[in-house]
Amino acid sequence: MTAPLGFAVIDKPAGLTSHACVARIRRLLGIRRVGHGGTLDPAVTGVLPIAVGQATRLLPYLPGEKTYRGVIQLGITTNTDDLEGEISSRQPLPALSSTELEQALAPFRGLIQQRPPQVSAVHVDGERAHARARRGEQMDLPERAITIHHLHLLNWCPEQGQLRVEVHCSAGTYIRSLARDLGQNLGCGGCLASLRRTQALGFQDAQAIPLPERPESGATATDPPALPLLPPQDALAHLPQRRLSAREQEDWSCGRRITPGANQESDAVVVLSEEGRMLGLGVPDGTGGLQPKVVFEARG
Repeated sequence: MTAPLGFAVIDKPAGLTSHACVARIRRLLGIRRVGHGGTLDPAVTGVLPIAVGQATRLLPYLPGEKTYRGVIQLGITTNTDDLEGEISSRQPLPALSSTELEQALAPFRGLIQQRPPQVSAVHVDGERAHARARRGEQMDLPERAITIHHLHLLNWCPEQGQLRVEVHCSAGTYIRSLARDLGQNLGCGGCLASLRRTQALGFQDAQAIPLPERPESGATATDPPALPLLPPQDALAHLPQRRLSAREQEDWSCGRRITPGANQESDAVVVLSEEGRMLGLGVPDGTGGLQPKVVFEARG
C-alpha cells in the first residue's frame, strides 16, 4: 500500500525518446515498474502518460484515442516522412486556396487505410522497421485500418507551403504518414514539420507537467523526489464503478467473486474501497457477479 501507484502526465520535451523518459522516472522513484502509454518520436513533444507501480496493469483499459497539433510541409519529401530525415525530393508548391486544401483533406477523415512510415516501430520479421530502415533497407509495409475522427485545418500559409492541423485519431495512426499521403495526393510531396500531442489515453495537455530533472549522481531512493501522481481511477472515468464493503473487500483481496456486480454493462468495472481507494478491476461474469481481473493489495 506504500508503493507508488498512479499516473504521471509528462510534457515530453523534444530530443528524448519515450523510453528515456520512463528510465528517468524509474531512477527518480527508485522502482522498476514504470511504463508509458503511447510512444512519441524524439522530435515530438506533448502528453506522455506514465503509469507507476501496479497502474501499469491498467494501461490496456485506458481509452486509446489521441489528439495532435502539427505542421505539414508541402513540396518536400524525406526518407522518414518528417523534416528530421534526409530530403528525398523538392517540388514546386501548389497554388491552393483554403477551400481547395479542405477538399484535399476530406479523403483522410473517417475510417481509412494507412501505410506506416519506413522509420516506425512496426515489427517486420521480429525486428522494428526503423532498425531495418536505418540499415538502408526498403520495406513494403502493409496498410492497416485507422480512424481519423476529426481533422481540422487551423491555418494555411501558401507562401511557405505549410498547413497547421489538429488531428483526433485512433491508436496506431501516424501523422507522418498523413503528411506524406496528403503531399502525394496533391502531386507535390509532403512531410511533417513539427508535432505536439495534446491528448492521450484520456489525459489532457493542461494536466501535463515538465519531465523532472535527471536524478543527481550518487542519489539514493531512500528519499525520492516527489512526483505528482493522479489516482489510478482518474484515468478510468469512462468505466463504471463498484464500491466494496469491508467484508467484500476481504473477499476481493483473496481473489474471490463479488456479487452483485455493477449495474452497468461494461467490459471492465473499477473496484473501490468504501473510502474511494482503487482496489483493482473486475469483469462481469454474465451471472450478475464481478470476477477479479486486476487486484491491488492482493492477499493469500
